[in-house]
Amino acid sequence: QVQLVESGGGLVQPGGSLRLSCAASGSILSINNMAWHRQAPGKQRELVATITKSGSTNYADSVKGRFTISRDNAKNTVYLQMNSLKSEDTAVYYCNADGTRWPNRRFEVWGQGTLVTVSS
Repeated sequence: QVQLVESGGGLVQPGGSLRLSCAASGSILSINNMAWHRQAPGKQRELVATITKSGSTNYADSVKGRFTISRDNAKNTVYLQMNSLKSEDTAVYYCNADGTRWPNRRFEVWGQGTLVTVSS
């Protein structure tokens, strides 16, 4: 099995920064795409940012220029650096990954989520 564990959420003031981490563990052979999603209260889950194995990235328009997704393939970890945070960034943030696990089976997994609250 493969598991994702997120960390780094918390309370931050508007204009502040936070860095989320998501570490994958288990019988991983390779990870292809990794991504961050978020779900605000009363809203549907939305895609925030994605990163491929080679490092190509994509961002939702709402976070472009403020958020940066990165990954450390050696550690099977994806990060989300969030700067210039706004109240509308308040949400539970989930990471997601897909790839191949032993014995050569595809997987797609989600983390349990970490709460980010932007408030003064």
